[in-house]
Amino acid sequence: MKPFADCRLYAFVDTAQLRGQDPAGVARRLCDGGADLVQLRAKGDSPETIRRLAADILPVTAAAGVWFVLNDHWEIGRELGVPCVHLGQEDFFDAGRTHAGQLRGNDARFPALGLSSHAPAQAERAVAAGADYVAVGPVFPTGTKPGRPAVTLDYVRWAAANLRVPWFAIGGIHGGNLDAVLEAGATRVCVVSAILGAEDVAGACRALRRRLP
Repeated sequence: MKPFADCRLYAFVDTAQLRGQDPAGVARRLCDGGADLVQLRAKGDSPETIRRLAADILPVTAAAGVWFVLNDHWEIGRELGVPCVHLGQEDFFDAGRTHAGQLRGNDARFPALGLSSHAPAQAERAVAAGADYVAVGPVFPTGTKPGRPAVTLDYVRWAAANLRVPWFAIGGIHGGNLDAVLEAGATRVCVVSAILGAEDVAGACRALRRRLP
């Protein structure tokens, strides 16, 4: 797998947007399309379902040399030996944690942690906590984060000027606004709906990947 610093396109298997498609099959198409990371996002699904889906997807991403990221469920990630887990601010800091080592312990199978951020202070806190990468957003309003106000391109500009760990712009990003995100200083983006909503998932990935630096 590439270092996060060399990654550009972060894609998702979001169970709310699969339209009946097989999750592992979608993951394979994302990998074929050039995604550097594939996150399983299964809000509202049971732990048993998430464990099964993660176990199905992990061999697909591993064979492709792509990061598999499990959203929220770090305990399942530890159990399955996933390479990365992603947590929100509330799932990490509000749960009483202050540093990534509190999750990892001595478990070498669980090396990477991504944290969400919605403001500069949250990003700085995530970096201080030892996050391997930080998500910056939502840049634009998005249905995947209902009720969460957009942070706008101003936050992307701040991240470009201030963050010294890999960071990914996320939230409502698609082909029509990608240039504005890149012009604001982003070099890595997370894309959910614009890829999963396409008839050709792999093709949508390729089209976006070609436009990234």
